[in-house]
Amino acid sequence: MSTTHTFTVTGMHCASCGLRIDDAIEDLPGVRRSTTSARTGRTVVEHDGLDPQDLAAAITAAGYGAELVC
Repeated sequence: MSTTHTFTVTGMHCASCGLRIDDAIEDLPGVRRSTTSARTGRTVVEHDGLDPQDLAAAITAAGYGAELVC
């Protein structure tokens, strides 16, 4: 069973930023899919029970800010 978390992402300027974030998140084991939109400033991650802090850390490591949407 997969879980979905949504993050508000800051610092994105274009679609390439979104691809960079998705690549960073999808490198984590257990991530099924990551979809990022620079237009909405959101990343939606479907995964197999990962800690949301680990997902946010991947976004931060890619050079962007991340906040979990409750």
